[in-house]
Amino acid sequence: MKMNENFFISKAIDPLPYESKWEAPSNIAIIKYWGKKKLQIPKNPSLSFTLDKSVTRTSIRFEPSKSGKFNFKFFFNDSLKPDFDDKLHVFFDRIKKYVCWITNYELTIKSINTFPHSSGIASSASAMAALSLAIMDLESYLFNFEKNDFFFTKASFLARIGSGSASRSIKGPVTIWGDNRKISNSSDLYAIEFGKDLNSIFKSYQDIILLVDKESKNVSSTKGHDLMHSNPYAAKRFLQARRNFDSLIPIMKSGDLDAFIKIVELEALSLHAMMMTSNPYYILMKPNTLSIIEKLWDFRKEKNIPACFTMDAGANVHILYPLEYEKQMIPFINQELSSFCKNKEYIVDQVGAGARKLDSISF
Repeated sequence: MKMNENFFISKAIDPLPYESKWEAPSNIAIIKYWGKKKLQIPKNPSLSFTLDKSVTRTSIRFEPSKSGKFNFKFFFNDSLKPDFDDKLHVFFDRIKKYVCWITNYELTIKSINTFPHSSGIASSASAMAALSLAIMDLESYLFNFEKNDFFFTKASFLARIGSGSASRSIKGPVTIWGDNRKISNSSDLYAIEFGKDLNSIFKSYQDIILLVDKESKNVSSTKGHDLMHSNPYAAKRFLQARRNFDSLIPIMKSGDLDAFIKIVELEALSLHAMMMTSNPYYILMKPNTLSIIEKLWDFRKEKNIPACFTMDAGANVHILYPLEYEKQMIPFINQELSSFCKNKEYIVDQVGAGARKLDSISF
C-alpha cells in the first residue's frame, strides 16, 4: 500500500530511557538523483545498489530530558563533533512533526564509518539511515509494534528528510526512490525494494570502490543540488534520467549486461556533466579518475568482461561487475588501477541486504 506523509505522524507519549544500535549501508546510485524540490523531494526517480561492507554504525542513548527541552550530543569516531550539529538540528527540527515524542529526550549519538566520510561515497546516506532506524527502534518500543514494513518504510521516510539518498540505505539489494507510474507503490517520500523479479545476477554484484581522493569535497552535495535550480540543462537532464530509469527496469529483470553498462556509465558521466555546466561550474573528478575510466574501457574491450564504472558526487570510482568475474577483476584492480588510488587504497564491496540492528558497537 502506498503511504502519504500523514501515515507517519506519531502521537505524544511519556519518555522512557532506551538505547539502540544500528548498522546502515551506503548505496551507489545507478540512476542518479541530482536535483530536488523542497524537503528532499526528487526531480526524477532513482535506483541504487545497496552496499554490504561500506556502513555507518550508530548508537543512540535516549534519556528523558531533565530540562524538558530537546538536546543532543554527537560523537564521531569517539570524539565530540560540533561541526555536524547544524545539519542535525535541521534534521531533528524537520522530523519532530512525525516523531513528536522525541522533543522530550536528550540524545547521546555515537557514530563510526567503515569508509571515508564526505568524499563522495554516500556517507550522509548511511549516517542518516542508521540514525533514523535507531529513532524508529525507540518508537516501536514506546508504541509496542513490530519491525514490520511500516517500521522500515517510516525509517526510509525519516532518512530521506535528512539526506535524500539515505532513503535508499534501509533495504537491499536494489532499491527505488521516486514516484513512477510503472512501479506500483513507488513514492517520492520513501524508497522501496526492487521486487522479486530482480535478475539473480544483480543479487551478488561486486563493487570495488577506488579511493582516488579521501578528502572532503570542495563543493558539497547540498550545494550541488541547489545549483541545479539554475542549470540551463537541468530540465533535459531530468527527462534523460526518467527515460533511463524506464529503460533500466526491464534490464534489471532480464540481466542484459550490455544494456546495463551503457545506462550505468551514461548516468555517471551525465551527473558530472551537470556539475561542469552549473553556475558557478566545478569539477569533482581528478585526473586519476579519468585514467581509471580509460584503463577500464581498454580492459573491457580486450577481455570482453562486463565490468563498468560509476561515480557518486566525488572523484572516487566504483567498478561494478558480476561475481563470476572476480578472479579476473581483482588482479586487474591490483596491477592496473590501484596505482591511481590514494596510497593504493580501495574497498572491496558487494551488494547487500540492507541495514541491521546490532547488539554492540566498538568505538
